[in-house]
Amino acid sequence: MQSDVKIKPETNPKGLHVPNVKKPKWWIYHLLVGTFAVLMLYPVIWLLMSSFKPSETIFVTAQSLIPDPWIFSNYGKGWEGIGGNTFGVFIKNTVVLVIFTMIGQVISSAVIAFGFARLTFFGKGFWFALMMVTLMLPYEVVMIPQYIIFAKLGWLDSIKPIAIPAYFGHPFFIFLLVQFIKTIPRELDEAATIDGCGTFKIFYKIILPLIKPALATAAIFSFYWTWDNLLGPVLYLNSPDKYTVSMALNMFLSNETVSNWGAMFAMSIVTLIPVFVVFFLFQRHVVEGISTSGLKG
Repeated sequence: MQSDVKIKPETNPKGLHVPNVKKPKWWIYHLLVGTFAVLMLYPVIWLLMSSFKPSETIFVTAQSLIPDPWIFSNYGKGWEGIGGNTFGVFIKNTVVLVIFTMIGQVISSAVIAFGFARLTFFGKGFWFALMMVTLMLPYEVVMIPQYIIFAKLGWLDSIKPIAIPAYFGHPFFIFLLVQFIKTIPRELDEAATIDGCGTFKIFYKIILPLIKPALATAAIFSFYWTWDNLLGPVLYLNSPDKYTVSMALNMFLSNETVSNWGAMFAMSIVTLIPVFVVFFLFQRHVVEGISTSGLKG
């Protein structure tokens, strides 16, 4: 079927014909994006290919991506773990820690953010500024006082020193949620108040369902940060059966004997799988949560 639509030639403001100027080829864009993607992914690709090399030749043949020969036993040796605990034990410990920490940070941050965004109380601006200052406070500053407190509480060699503080909110998540809640019209609160809703019911029935994208963003960031956390577990966990994956990976290195690089690289790939799965499943929520919370540029 022949189309009746006619494409008019482009004209300049004086009405003179101007030849069509070709726009940049689409392949130039894809070539540039592909190049940057390869540069960004090269360390991961190198890690993946090195996990199939003999441990003693990984750094000798670092310039070559293709293993020669291919060694698949690195995954088996790495999964055997350390100290009689398989790597599955370390993954289970990490998953438990991530779940407890993520639930605490998301729920407490949402409650605190609602207070800052919607309620009126004495010194609100001061407390919010004080909370923001803690974002710039290095963890090393509070590390020793916290360790002394948790030691007196008898919480050492457990996940309590890492998971329990999460139930007092996270400054970045509080700021993120405050920005998101401020975009919600206050008329909804007033209408709910007229219908007889109290403060808690407004938060639970009105605000909480509307901030799901920001909550999802906070949950995903909490997952990433807790999964990769090394300093906290190193400080507070002593028993090998309670180690997380970050500590277990570090145990493959040895200053006295030969380090098992092949097993460590193989288990590094295994620990990256949940991170990639979460990213590809929830990347839309991360973008949506950040773009609608006022944090975009």
